[in-house]
Amino acid sequence: MTRHDWTVLITAPRACDALAVYREALEPRGCEVRSVPPVARHGEDELVPLLGDVDAIVCGDDCLTARVLGSAPRLRVIAKWGTGVDSIDHDAAQRHGIAVWNTPDAFSEPVADSVLGYVLLFARRLDAMTSDMREGRWLRLPLRSLRECSLGIVGFGHIGRAVARRAAAFGMPMLVHDLRPVDAEAVATGARVTDLDDLLRHADFVTLHTDLRPANRHLIDEARLALMRPSAVLVNTARGALVDEPALARALADGRLAGAALDVFEDEPLPDGSPLRQLPNVYLAPHNSNSSPSAAEHVHANTIRNVLRGLGALQS
Repeated sequence: MTRHDWTVLITAPRACDALAVYREALEPRGCEVRSVPPVARHGEDELVPLLGDVDAIVCGDDCLTARVLGSAPRLRVIAKWGTGVDSIDHDAAQRHGIAVWNTPDAFSEPVADSVLGYVLLFARRLDAMTSDMREGRWLRLPLRSLRECSLGIVGFGHIGRAVARRAAAFGMPMLVHDLRPVDAEAVATGARVTDLDDLLRHADFVTLHTDLRPANRHLIDEARLALMRPSAVLVNTARGALVDEPALARALADGRLAGAALDVFEDEPLPDGSPLRQLPNVYLAPHNSNSSPSAAEHVHANTIRNVLRGLGALQS
């Protein structure tokens, strides 16, 4: 029987789906692998009872708060499945000596593909025409070429740049906003660097690719939605809490915004009572814009390396 020196808890849904991969890699190296039924996001009350004897956790967007980390005396490794680590209290992790690892630039290509897919759906109205044809309506809807539409990219990291490369291939005029200096990178794609309010006023499509911090929670709020053109579309594949969802729903329902495409939400899964579910001018997806077999394989392998790296350091 393999000796188990450490306990690894798997809570990330995509890792739970590939549990055999983690068992095969971790158990021969002295890890007992546990898992929980996969959900979009585990809260504090769910996590606290699970972590008392756990040395490492492979998490998704779980709420790893100061309270949760304080309930885990043996925890030494947080291995995020994916890139975003905003649901982890980094100060608390540092106080408790817990290393936090992730996989940078894990999903830039599939997420960028999803963004352009949403842009094409709104500009070319492919699903609306299919629906008309199925219902026996021969209607030639007004469409737009992407060259006729400007794209505003908020956040110009790996994913923002991947979106810009695709948009440039379609000939889209682009505006970019980022807190970092990005002039050279933006110029390479033909984009104009500007401030956020100017971008919102002039873009036909606005796509969000910034991380979530306390300072930018509800970055797109009632006031900023009012800056956007009534014909504009908002795309969010980054973090749900970047957008004030009730304000967005009101703008969409009132015709102050033409549409939205949302892959992420402040509460996940999206609650049944959300007004966004009832709006015909919104595309909704279950935090799935990053779906890609090759990207998932890469993240599985790197997450396993991160767990072993962190636990291996405990041996010295």
